[in-house]
Amino acid sequence: MQPHNAVVLGASGLVGQRMQQRLANHPWFRLAAVVGSQRTAGKTLESIEWNLQEPRPRLPNLTVLSSEDERLLERLKEVNITVAFSCLPASIADPLELMLASSGIAVFSNASAFRRCDGVPLVIPDVNPTHLDQFEGAGYTLACATNCTLIPLAVPVAALSHDFGVTHVTMNSEQALSGAGYELVLNQTALDGEHPTEIEGEAEKTGTELLHVLGDALEGKRRDGNQRTDWRNHPAFSDSKNHINAALVEVDVHCKRVTRVDGHQIFATVRLRQEATREEVLSCLQKWSPPPSVQTCPSTPKQSMHLVEKIDTNAHLWSDGVLFSNQPDPSQDLKAGMAVVVGSVVMSNPTTVEFSAYSHNTVRGAAGGTMWLAEQAYTEQRLPKQQ
Repeated sequence: MQPHNAVVLGASGLVGQRMQQRLANHPWFRLAAVVGSQRTAGKTLESIEWNLQEPRPRLPNLTVLSSEDERLLERLKEVNITVAFSCLPASIADPLELMLASSGIAVFSNASAFRRCDGVPLVIPDVNPTHLDQFEGAGYTLACATNCTLIPLAVPVAALSHDFGVTHVTMNSEQALSGAGYELVLNQTALDGEHPTEIEGEAEKTGTELLHVLGDALEGKRRDGNQRTDWRNHPAFSDSKNHINAALVEVDVHCKRVTRVDGHQIFATVRLRQEATREEVLSCLQKWSPPPSVQTCPSTPKQSMHLVEKIDTNAHLWSDGVLFSNQPDPSQDLKAGMAVVVGSVVMSNPTTVEFSAYSHNTVRGAAGGTMWLAEQAYTEQRLPKQQ
């Protein structure tokens, strides 16, 4: 089968360049178009500064299309685009993603514009893969990846919830500069430690998305009173055929920015419904894996979680679930940086587990996670037919 022609929405941003990197040698998707702002429109990819630490891979020297071009959809159809990866700010993503998704192009978004909207799956493939059944539930071929901070929390909590049940989650995060894009990563003052530590809205976003991905997928339109937590009411999705009933778990989340280029680390305390030993908890985390349909994806880590005694934020950034790399090349190795590293697992009592977890925020938490979602859709034959 020929690879699907894909467009990346985002020419010069950090996540956009991560996505281009992952498409350089992808077996299922081929980079056939790039859309950017007025600042980059009309430029060739080769002429745009490459700011990732890894060398620029060999990419097609495409001319960047303008996100404001009235003929954009027509131009994308001319090159047979069937899949779009959105790496845009939410304000720009809203109209553009809807336009593409309503035209039959499958949109996989790293943006926050439509997260938690009815009929738009918000999916982590090794946490809630069945939520992708709601793809096209609101008439749009659109699915979203979660906030990057959620990944190191949601994956271990999903495993614990499955085996023991969970009643309460407390989390404190230490988030990398790259979570704010190139704005801080390329700022020497920020690299020297002079930057805001508060991340506005991050804690609320992380908490509500956790309850969403742990929730139950339900058929039928949402009715008053049948939601358990905040959801996004967007007029485009008012006739959705399905929705999510959020999990009944208490959450207490606190987030801060630290002076580290990449990697989000979280410190969690999870209260279980059933008693467990440390050995049982470690076994639960070690064996956790996505369903068979997802295990064949190129971006699926060899193990969802890589267990260590104690996390080293320098040495443990790039894990494929089994091995750590100190010279990764994500354009060649799609599994690098896709595992969640878990360490310092302690049982403070038989129903309370404490741990730390760590993941690459621009790989697993952004471009890699979004691409993995598209790969799941590919294996489950949810993508549009190629021309």
